[in-house]
Parts: sequence; C-alpha cells; structure tokens
Amino acid sequence: MGLPQRDIEYHTYADYCSWPDDMRHELIDGVAYAMGQAPLRVHQKVLMEIGRQVANALEGRPCETYIAPFDVRLPKSDEADDLVDTVVQPDLSVICDPNKLDRRGCRGAPDWVVEVLSRSTASHDQMQKRRVYERAGVKELWLVHPVDRIVLIYRLDAGRYGAPDVFELKDSLPVGILPEIVIDWAKVTRGLPEED
Repeated sequence: MGLPQRDIEYHTYADYCSWPDDMRHELIDGVAYAMGQAPLRVHQKVLMEIGRQVANALEGRPCETYIAPFDVRLPKSDEADDLVDTVVQPDLSVICDPNKLDRRGCRGAPDWVVEVLSRSTASHDQMQKRRVYERAGVKELWLVHPVDRIVLIYRLDAGRYGAPDVFELKDSLPVGILPEIVIDWAKVTRGLPEED
C-alpha cells in the first residue's frame, strides 16, 4: 500500500513551501504524497537509537546527521529551488559536504540515508524513494525492517543500486561509506515489540 497523493496536480518546492505545517508531504517528480500521522512508537524507538549511535560516532567530524522531519531537495540538474520537484524527508540523513546544507535543509544527495520501514510507508520507501535516492546519487541506503529484524543495504556502483545486501538486526554492522559508524543492533532492538 502506497502513500496517498495530495491531489493530481504537478507541484514544485515553491508549492510545497506554501502548504500549512500541520500536514507533512514529500514530493517525488512533482507528485505530492501525504505523509499521514506520526510514526508508531517502534519506528521512533529504532530511529532514535540509530540516530544516537550515528551522532555519537560522528561527533567532532565534518559529517552532519539529521532526522525527519528534514527537507532534502533533490534537483535533477541546476534548477532553482522553487522549481525542484522532488523533496523527501529521510528518516535519517548523513551529509558530509557542508555546501549542500542551508537554512532550509539539504540540497543534493545525502551520503547515507536510513529509512525505518513501517506498514504505512514500506512500499513508498522501498519503491519510489529508493528509485529517487538512486537517481540523486545517495551512496548508501539502508532500509531497516524492525518487524522482520533485517536491514537491506543498497550501495551505489556506477550510478546504480545493485541487489541489496541483507543482514539480520543482530551483532554490529559498520556503514560501508562511513566505517567509523558501527551500528550495535542489540541496542537498537532492545525492548522492541514483536510487531509494529
């Protein structure tokens, strides 16, 4: 099940910035998707612990960590911000190029993105957003499945994601492009319920 579309109109970042703050949206190729209600507790628990580990590992280093809601504008070329038609809110982003950061968020591909999947967003994250991240040049994408206790890892190679590496959420796992970050899955999954 995908996320509902806001309407059938084509939208840009200029439109996106004019919408009320009480409803989150993402834009993918001009289509606005309604993000819906706040994520369930299991999603937030997993995201918070991954975010804590990442922020601790990167303390004092040039890369910066952000968690949603955080706008990542993904232009297709050099179009002005108002004309960008793809704006996503990754659950967790790591950006190592400070030139991509501005007061509105990030313009351009983060180096590493983590999406924590839930029933309401899983197909959107695995299909539309994965395709967008690949096209934009996100070097490494992790799709974390808290219920299935696995993570799918996509790595960019010659501009494409190949088949993902699949790992269980146990032991520890370094980030391929940022090996100083090692995720301790025991801490991430401690106390999680069996279903989200």
